[in-house]
Amino acid sequence: MMILLLQILLMLALLVLAIPAAVLLVQVLAARWAGPQPVAESPQRPRMAVLVPAHNEAGGIAEVIVGIRRQLQEGDRVLVVADNCSDATADIARHAGAEVSERFHDTLRGKGYALDHGIRHLAADPPEVLIVVDADCLLGAGALERIARVCWRSGRPVQALYLMHAPAGAGSRRKIAEFAWVVKNLVRPLGWHKLGLPCQLMGTGMAFSWQQIGQADLATGHIVEDMKLGVDLARAGQAPLFCPDAMVYSHFPSSDSGAATQRTRWEHGHLSVILSYVPRLLGGALASGQGALAGLALDLCVPPLALLVMMAGGAWVVSALVAVLTGWLAACLLATLIVAAIAAAVLLAWSGFGRDVISLRELGAAFAYVARKLPLYCKFMFNRQVEWVRSKRDSE
Repeated sequence: MMILLLQILLMLALLVLAIPAAVLLVQVLAARWAGPQPVAESPQRPRMAVLVPAHNEAGGIAEVIVGIRRQLQEGDRVLVVADNCSDATADIARHAGAEVSERFHDTLRGKGYALDHGIRHLAADPPEVLIVVDADCLLGAGALERIARVCWRSGRPVQALYLMHAPAGAGSRRKIAEFAWVVKNLVRPLGWHKLGLPCQLMGTGMAFSWQQIGQADLATGHIVEDMKLGVDLARAGQAPLFCPDAMVYSHFPSSDSGAATQRTRWEHGHLSVILSYVPRLLGGALASGQGALAGLALDLCVPPLALLVMMAGGAWVVSALVAVLTGWLAACLLATLIVAAIAAAVLLAWSGFGRDVISLRELGAAFAYVARKLPLYCKFMFNRQVEWVRSKRDSE
């Protein structure tokens, strides 16, 4: 009886794990071979404001503002919220040509509070479309106008393609991280977009109509406020739309401490969102029949790639041991299919989108990279990060 119960529990665990593995494979296949999904622009260029939340960004804020202003026209605005800054961020941003509003608070800290402050500052003369750009991000050509026009035409929040690049001369760990980012922020949302499904918000390169953003709950210290905002808008019937031909980009920190802080915030936040919001989205999808909610829930249920590989590998080892000890092969066969699906997705994503990022030989070193992240996931179980912490910049 005990063996039967363990077999049932193992199969249930494998069936749950099979869902994100299948979603990942479908997204990669669609990204590579599904037909294009046109993104219509408004013929009218809406009046836009670009909101840049910044905390101690003196080292790079001028370049960001100059890049933004190149893409603005008369009547547009760029507002920097210098949030709890102890450096010259505000003065440098003013000198670069931005409006600046400074915010100080001893306890209410985080990007969400800075965004809320900026929205209230702009409310006296609101734009038609508001775009959020992080203070360490640069823009691809025409990115602001493209997402503003798509937002104005579709009536939905719009997410530009957001890429992170490894620093010049980076080792294999940074290249693996860059490839994982390509899978997460390009391949997966592109696949879902080609299937007519929404994407997650990524924190920068996001465009909203004023009505959407003016009613959003932004004043929180949530460590992944972008994911939370995307879920909230989807539940309100305004699921985000991916715009892959408008790009914003940044670079991973060179320092190990900066990269570790950034990685912990993203991955702990992502896992928290999975636990908190995926059941609600699935419940909402079942109650309302909205495919967009179901699509977003399935997208969110895919954990960080390293964790998915780690869980699949662990599940296969356990299933193989059970097969050796009891002769029961069903679980081992299912675990093998899960591992094969993930491996196929990774290789197809690399061959279609990652050849310029990392070599196949370097990709083979990913197993060591995955193993190094085990403490990060253990920390989530026992001492998870729940507050927003800014990553250390290379200029510091």
